[in-house]
Amino acid sequence: MALREVNSKMVEATVMPGQRLFSQRGAMLAYKGEVSFTPNIQGGQGGLMSMLGRRVAGEATPLMTVEGSGTVFFGHGGHHVHVITLTGDTLYVEADRLLAFEGTLQQGTMFMGSQGGVMGMVRGQVTGQGLFTTTLKGHGAVAVMAHGGVFEIPVTPQRPVHVDPQAYVAHHGDVRNKLSSALGWREMVGRGSGEAFQLELSGNGMVYVQASEEKL
Repeated sequence: MALREVNSKMVEATVMPGQRLFSQRGAMLAYKGEVSFTPNIQGGQGGLMSMLGRRVAGEATPLMTVEGSGTVFFGHGGHHVHVITLTGDTLYVEADRLLAFEGTLQQGTMFMGSQGGVMGMVRGQVTGQGLFTTTLKGHGAVAVMAHGGVFEIPVTPQRPVHVDPQAYVAHHGDVRNKLSSALGWREMVGRGSGEAFQLELSGNGMVYVQASEEKL
């Protein structure tokens, strides 16, 4: 099974017998072949406890299970899409950013306060994102959604990356995040809009940033 970008707002998934794909409900645009779509009540690959964890966390974006043999096209709300391929590591992403992902990936939930302590909790309050975030771990592809397209920025030990919290989409690798004060930063670059924080990511990995500050 594979996910492929058809254009900036649509992905194509090849579904094969014995394999599963999970997608956001209502994201199917068209399909060819013998493919079934069923509401997912098991919480994805993480099972019942993962589902309960996401509900407590507010990370309960409805999913559907896609199975069979054929080709499925996904898109949602006209948002830009971006495919990320994982090779054994973990992707941290907000649940409402997920468009589709392969069933080979293990889904879970992480308390953001454990990355950056209290600052991780403050991030949730300030940015409007949950204190918990969805994790996808293993080998497989993930399609995420964003406004204005997504660009990748490497995070290295010598060069941390600072991101506007509203523009953050996801990250993977050995990366830690913390929210830091950015008083004067937005005014200096001519974009003062009241926010006085920036998300600092350090370590070794990749961060995905959307070309907009608009929420989904």
